[in-house]
Amino acid sequence: MKNRVLKQIKVLLVEDEENIARLLKDAIGDNFLSFIIAKDGEDGLDMFIKYSPDIVITDINMPSLNGLDMSKKLKDINPTIPIIILSAFSEKEKLFSAIDIGVTKYFLKPFDPEELLDYIDSISESIASKMVTLSEGFVFNKGTNSLYKNDRFVSLSKKESAFFALLLENKNSVINDENIKISLWPREDVSDERLRTFIRRVRAKTSKKLINNVKGIGYQIYFTNVNSIYNF
Repeated sequence: MKNRVLKQIKVLLVEDEENIARLLKDAIGDNFLSFIIAKDGEDGLDMFIKYSPDIVITDINMPSLNGLDMSKKLKDINPTIPIIILSAFSEKEKLFSAIDIGVTKYFLKPFDPEELLDYIDSISESIASKMVTLSEGFVFNKGTNSLYKNDRFVSLSKKESAFFALLLENKNSVINDENIKISLWPREDVSDERLRTFIRRVRAKTSKKLINNVKGIGYQIYFTNVNSIYNF
């Protein structure tokens, strides 16, 4: 294993050739928190939405949806997601399009899996720095606005994810009700009861101990300890 930071990272590999996908997973997969395989671009898009990986590795030529078109869609969902392209030499001209999309890196086939692992290792601290350890076994990924409980994905609505992001942006202070309403419902007149119902729903999905209600003031998120953002 390269370093312990890699063990915080979820990888999505999108590769239609099963033998290549299996070889790559066997060669480097154990270095990561998880290493998920998708069989084509459509499957990759579905897996991305379902699992919110921290980095995507994809082939270019695939059935259903090619790697470049899938990458465009992924960047629409999360503009900061690192994407690595695996390309045959004959597809080299397509890599100009990959640069326009914002692909992080490309590797020409055949390549050494260790070189790929070395590259991911080199950007791992940047990826892991987006992860915040909360109380009750929860981790929030600021890059993808995704919540995990003991490494399992917790499905949140867009507003619920935005609520966690707001609490983390103001982690050293209590956010009052009005600021929460303005941030989450900027064009609506939201009642106190609607806000309380919203927060009860968030707590039901997560934990009553995760979000602290400071009576008469507002809400604050609980950390395992003070300043518990991962610093490796």
